[in-house]
Amino acid sequence: MKLPMTPSRYLLLALTLWGLVMIVPDLLRVTQPLGSLGLFVNNDGLVTDVTKTFPDEAASPAWRAGIRVGDRLDLKAMRCTLGELAKCGSTIAVLTGVEYLLPGRTVTLDFAATDGRPARQVTVVAEPPPSNFLVRAVNVLCQIAGVLVVLAAAWLVWTRPSAMSWGFFLYVNWFNPGLAFVFYAILEPWPVLLLAQEIATVVAQSAGYAGLLLFVLRVPNSKTEARWRGVERALPIVALVFAVVSLASYRSLFGYPAETLTRVAILMGFLVALCAVVILLIRRRTQKPEDYQRVRWVLWGCLIGLPAFLSADLASTTTIFRTQWGDFTPSEDIIGLLYLVNGVLCLFVFEALRRPRVVNVMIPLRRVTILGLTLSVPILFLHHEVERIQKHLSLPGWAWIVMGAAAVFLITRLHEVAVHLADRYFNRAVDEAERRLGQAIRGAKKATEIDRLLADETCNALKLASAAAFRHEGPAFTRDGNGKGWGRGTARRIESDEPMLAPAIEGKPFSLADQDGDGVDFPGGLARPVLAVPAVNPVRCFAVSLYGPHESGTDLDTNERAMLARLGADAAAMYAELENGTLRGEVARLERKLRAASPASSGQR
Repeated sequence: MKLPMTPSRYLLLALTLWGLVMIVPDLLRVTQPLGSLGLFVNNDGLVTDVTKTFPDEAASPAWRAGIRVGDRLDLKAMRCTLGELAKCGSTIAVLTGVEYLLPGRTVTLDFAATDGRPARQVTVVAEPPPSNFLVRAVNVLCQIAGVLVVLAAAWLVWTRPSAMSWGFFLYVNWFNPGLAFVFYAILEPWPVLLLAQEIATVVAQSAGYAGLLLFVLRVPNSKTEARWRGVERALPIVALVFAVVSLASYRSLFGYPAETLTRVAILMGFLVALCAVVILLIRRRTQKPEDYQRVRWVLWGCLIGLPAFLSADLASTTTIFRTQWGDFTPSEDIIGLLYLVNGVLCLFVFEALRRPRVVNVMIPLRRVTILGLTLSVPILFLHHEVERIQKHLSLPGWAWIVMGAAAVFLITRLHEVAVHLADRYFNRAVDEAERRLGQAIRGAKKATEIDRLLADETCNALKLASAAAFRHEGPAFTRDGNGKGWGRGTARRIESDEPMLAPAIEGKPFSLADQDGDGVDFPGGLARPVLAVPAVNPVRCFAVSLYGPHESGTDLDTNERAMLARLGADAAAMYAELENGTLRGEVARLERKLRAASPASSGQR
């Protein structure tokens, strides 16, 4: 069915396109490096760094041009006027924090007189800073992650339009792992366009912060509790205040110091992130079990993603990590990885919104941690040795691609092995339950005993909200006394031709739709079954077991589903064995009866 185009959908398409246009061009940096001045100037015009992306002072164009830390721009001489914006490209580029320029771009700066140094005008030419395959690889990963999360957030709005999904999209469309250095470098020769983009940036950041708060107030079902409605109504004011403060920090373009306002804007961003986490911590207590687990996913995503993004943003746009005790500013590849970690927030939120139930958040956290540890050793090694390796090996570009592909393959395999070992350790209780239940099923003497083991015992072992085993008898599947969570009024019989059971013949577990209208009286609420596990052999389905989620509200994870499938296979074998035993006993009884009747018949003749 074709979805109707509405004004909100046109707006979504426009914003998504804008978000992608900013980050996709940065893929060009892999083959076409940008230039840099090696200079950082704060919004008071004070020079705080003259190396920036260069390894040392001698390599920096700013240093070679005679610029030193402590020099101060003459903001009055460089101020922009509304009538001559096209002539103040250098001012806009330097004071708005444009880190990269097109190679060969020239910037002219006016410096005020300082102690021992007269007022002067300096021209600096942008040069490509040294790079390596590690920085380029991280850049590619960031751009791919950025594109994916923007598209994922847009898909959520397109398929499930609500204030909640719009709030998340507004946040992700700006605060995503993608980098926009090439986009800004392309705009830099056109000061009016660059200034317009900076204003759009302020609007996007303000909407993003307000969107984040709107999202955490409504997640996971786009409903705001009464106690939070006042906060929600205040969000436009929050966005407006942030926009005003951020726009005021651009007053340095017109000759007025604005570093204090810049720091206030940065601090407001941290406060918004802190408020988002606090709101989630408070709201999770009022959620029903399955929604509580979804909120936990969002909470952990915020705890990981927000600090990583803010730290990377501070490292790339300020000199806050340059202290009197040393320079703790992360390198470009580490900053890229921090931006990449922000993708965890987007991934966790995406999963929490698109699924009615989620597995325990500790499972993906464990795997993310293992991935981080798996990557950390080679990255830390390469971070210090990559320049030396490139210098001594002098390999062509295609060789580095081959080596990179081999490294990715080895890291992937190492991650798979580590995840497998971790799962074995953390799933010991599940493995023990499978061993015990499997042994009991294989030793069962009655079909009703297998029913009880598949339903009640499995339910208790895995701490499920419900479980029931329906055994095939005649034209239908029926259950006896088993069925935790299946109270009065729920089904005791399911017809064999029920459409819901159609996938059972394939012999694999299958998920059940989380909606009414399937013709079966399922338990309601948390007890509603989410998984059906058939007990089948190649020619017959003996029973179907229906399992609900965990009592805590988490869904059945992959290992538990695999365990239940194996128990179903054991049950099918035992159902068949018990039936065969019953048939053999009946045949033996008839044979004995026949032998007993044969002499009497002979005597009558």
